Formats: sequence, structure tokens, C-alpha cells
Amino acid sequence: MPKIISVAEAIPAFQITQNETMEFAKELFTESFKDIERLLPAFQNGQIEKRHFVKGLDWFKEKHSFQEKNDTYIEQAVELGQNAIEACLNSSTYLSQPVSYSEIEAIFTISSSGIATPSIEARIMNHLPFLNETKRIPIWGLGCAGGASGLSRAHEYCLAFPKAKVLVLSIELCSLTFQKNDHSKSNLIGTSLFADGVACALIVGDQVPVHELSKKATTPRVLSTHSSTMKNSIDVMGWQVKDDGLYVVFSKSIPTLIENWLKPNVEQLLTRNQLTTSDIKHFIAHPGGLKVLEAYVQALEFDDSMIKHSFQVLKEFGNMSSATVFYVLDRFMQEDILEGEKGLIAALGPGFSSELLLVRWD
Repeated sequence: MPKIISVAEAIPAFQITQNETMEFAKELFTESFKDIERLLPAFQNGQIEKRHFVKGLDWFKEKHSFQEKNDTYIEQAVELGQNAIEACLNSSTYLSQPVSYSEIEAIFTISSSGIATPSIEARIMNHLPFLNETKRIPIWGLGCAGGASGLSRAHEYCLAFPKAKVLVLSIELCSLTFQKNDHSKSNLIGTSLFADGVACALIVGDQVPVHELSKKATTPRVLSTHSSTMKNSIDVMGWQVKDDGLYVVFSKSIPTLIENWLKPNVEQLLTRNQLTTSDIKHFIAHPGGLKVLEAYVQALEFDDSMIKHSFQVLKEFGNMSSATVFYVLDRFMQEDILEGEKGLIAALGPGFSSELLLVRWD
């Protein structure tokens, strides 16, 4: 079974505290909500302390056209994506030797926060020495589930081509979708939660000599995956596309949906592999928000300690959509996890959908 042997992050330049964004939102939304003081605690209740953006806070106080925002997305996505790839293939934490760009057979590029044709990996290939024959698989529109979905699709590619080394590159610049004139509660909650982040993971097939590449005594091997979409749920989360850009759709019912819907999907995956939730020692959960993490724990009857890394990533970076699960995975992979211990990678996104991966450290 394919293994994940390296992961790296590329963190945007501007760090903004949650208190700063709360004051920004107070100024912006005061005229729209007479009860703004009652709504502002959402910024503190989410337990986020800081986030990272590709632009400073003053940039968001001005109105920008869809074209200007998307041009900024492309420029920053290429720069940060290149940085993440370089860090992943040259990681001194995970790799005993660099992996050459010419060895990469395919790049899966995950994003939902900007539009680019040619897609971002094609633009990055003009800056990094990948082979012209490198396969490009851009995946758009999976939102927060995209990172886990990218890992699943890369896993399946490596099953078909066991000598392959492939990259999953996740680029989410959520701040660039911010709508200054959208005074809805969805936009207020989105302003309190979403951030920018980029990450890259290296997945290799069974016939790749991992012992020659990996510094770690154990690395996560993907055993099985499970994808599921809830019908008639397109209004739960996603984008509305309007003349001046992308408007966030974010239902308050998400935590309740998780509690009622996630567990059957997890049980289906585990039962197929003759396991139960008690066999899962590590929970690599996409931290969609504090209430989402709490719903995970309640639905799966996990101890709070199972979400410590997810909570820490949320606290330090906010919700970076599809990239966030890579930041959580990075923290697990840095640990010395015992051989044979099993983990579950989980993320939820528009559709309403879930993506699950069962992994074992080998």
C-alpha cells in the first residue's frame, strides 16, 4: 500500500491576531447588525489566536474587483506552491536525501479559493525542473475536504503505478474571497474562521524503496479510503458565484450534520477492514472550527486528547480549507509513532461530503 513520506507547509507572510480581525469586523459590520456586540464573541469562542494571510489587514479595508483578487491568487499561489514543493522534496525532517523533481510522476493540485487556467501546477512547472511528461491532475471545488480527497486520489494512483512518486499540493487563499460589502452572518463567521495556507505531501507506491528515502522509523501507509456525498445538501457549504467574486455559504447546521452523519461513514470504512473505533489511536482531523472538532469527538466517542493536534492547528492558523489537514498530518508525522498503530484522516466539505483515509504506521 502507498505511503506518505514527506509533508511541508508554506506559510503566508502576514500574521494577524484574532483581536485585530475582531476589531476589523466590528468596524465593518456595525451598521448591518444592531446586535454586533452579541455576535463578536464568535471571534473569541472559536479559540483561534492568530491566522496568516497573503495581504495585510489594510488591503481588506478597500474594495477589490474579482479580477484583482484572482490575479493576486494566481501570483501568490505560484510563489507559495513552489515554496511548499521545494520544502517537501528537500525536507531534512522526513527525508534522508532530496527527491529529484524528475522523479515526480504526477502532481495533484487541490484548491477552491481561486481560478486559474492553465492551472497552478502548470505555472509552477515553469519555475521548477519537473519533466515535461509530469502528469497534472488539478482538482477544484472540494473545499475543506479537498486535502484528504487529494491524498485518496494519489493513493489510488500509486496503487495503479506502484513505482510512482507523486505530489499532492494544496493551495487555499481564502482571504482573497473576502467580500467587503457582504454583511451576512455567513460572511461574519467566515471572517472569524478562514485563513490562507499552502501545503504539499509526497506519496509513493509499494515498489519505491522507502527505507532509502525516509528518515523516520515509521511512516503512515494508506490502507483504505472512503468517500461519501450527502444528496440534496448543496446549500450546507460552498460558494455563490456573483459578479464581484465568491460569496461564502456556511450553514450553522454543520456540527449537527457531523454528529448524525459522520459515524456511519467511519464505521463503514472500519468494518470493511475488520476494525472498530477503539482500534484508532490517531485522529488526523481537519479542524473546520471548534464546534466541528467537538462534533467529531462526540460522534466518534473519542477522548478529547485525540484532537489535540487539530485544535492546536486551528488555534495557530485558523481554517485554511483543504490545506489544514496537511498541517495536522505534519504534526503527527513528526512524532515517533509505534509500528502497527492505526490512524484516521478525516475531512468534510461541500457536497455535503466526507473523505476518510485509514492509515497504519509501518
